[in-house]
Amino acid sequence: MAFAVASQLDDTRLVDGELTSSLAAAQYITDSCLSDAPLGRVGLEIEAHCFDPVEPQRRPGWEEITDVIASLPELPGASAVTVEPGGAVELSGPPLAGVVSAIEAMHADQSALRSAFAAAGLGLVLLGADPLRPAKRVNPGARYAAMEQFFVASRTSVAGAAMMTSTASVQVNLDAGPQAGWADRVRLAHALGPTMVAVAANSPLLGGRFSGWLSTRQRVWSQLDSARCGPILTASGDDPRTDWARYALKAPVMLVHAPRNGTADPVTHYVPFADWADGRSLLSGRYPTTADLDYHLTTLFPPVRPRGWLEIRYLDSVPDAIWPAIVFTLVTLLDDPDAAELAAEAVEPVATAWDIAARVGLADRRLHAAANRCVAIAAQRAPAQLDDAMARLLQAVEQGRCPADDFADEVIARGIAPMVTRLAQGES
Repeated sequence: MAFAVASQLDDTRLVDGELTSSLAAAQYITDSCLSDAPLGRVGLEIEAHCFDPVEPQRRPGWEEITDVIASLPELPGASAVTVEPGGAVELSGPPLAGVVSAIEAMHADQSALRSAFAAAGLGLVLLGADPLRPAKRVNPGARYAAMEQFFVASRTSVAGAAMMTSTASVQVNLDAGPQAGWADRVRLAHALGPTMVAVAANSPLLGGRFSGWLSTRQRVWSQLDSARCGPILTASGDDPRTDWARYALKAPVMLVHAPRNGTADPVTHYVPFADWADGRSLLSGRYPTTADLDYHLTTLFPPVRPRGWLEIRYLDSVPDAIWPAIVFTLVTLLDDPDAAELAAEAVEPVATAWDIAARVGLADRRLHAAANRCVAIAAQRAPAQLDDAMARLLQAVEQGRCPADDFADEVIARGIAPMVTRLAQGES
């Protein structure tokens, strides 16, 4: 098994076969959603907003961005480079042995990518949400055009547009681990979410305004359909495969994919996948196939998503000075057995406090206590090359501050556009 690293679905991997019941669909999901494997591999994906430092209100166009990417040599860490709907650029690293190797490879690829964009007069900014520009799609892909139509039909067009074009994250991909530990591991991945959201919050503005939330990115995702974007589990989930199958079959179908011609048709009325599989609502006049189910799973965006491995999707994009420490903390709390046991106890009181974490972050005393404990657990296990980043993170958490606090202070002192320009030029 290998982690997938591209943001967009690879059509060549679709396996076809008709499904004629929700029971068959559930079996397909439970058989494939987690892979029994040792722990240890880590894959990182980091998104950065693309800005013109001279004219930060301008959104660089599709050709501008893709021309830079086309000129890139093979990156030293072997990351794939993709473009999100709003022009954010994503580096998707391969699975590597250990978190330190993954961090070092991603740093090398970030440096190469930044140099190429700087040579083209553009800059890459690590923030959880675009603080300045209105939502606008520049990626012409059929999938994203169809998603826009779906969000309009489901009356979530504002949040949907912001999600697609104005948010950015750090995603951590981890092995599912041995089967005997799946329930505890997936439960902990969810329970850590609110604490890590509070630690990594870095999106206090959206579209030129303070939102009142420290992680506006998390707020935007919470405004979408919880059947598609909400957590799969509560803290008491016992069988993650069954929970994921139930979640996926209840979720409404967003798009019907046609791989032969590369189109995607939006489903503009509410059809849970189970209804399609059971024949209660035949989309395109037919039953779904396993290819349709595979595609449906790529349109579900819970904070923890099983794809054979675990995708941890709840971290805001954060500055270079601190993201290695945040990534190391999260991976250590999940992959080190002793650290995981201590972390589970530390975060239990705040395991479902997603909205509180996104809104006020570490100002909440329970989240502050959990975060201090979790970061301290990780810091005790950090290698020397991460000493500086871990020290910064420890100090920030002790003070009850997250990256959003620092960014907000700078915006108040300098203004939004000047601050974006500074970041796009590589200044802190």
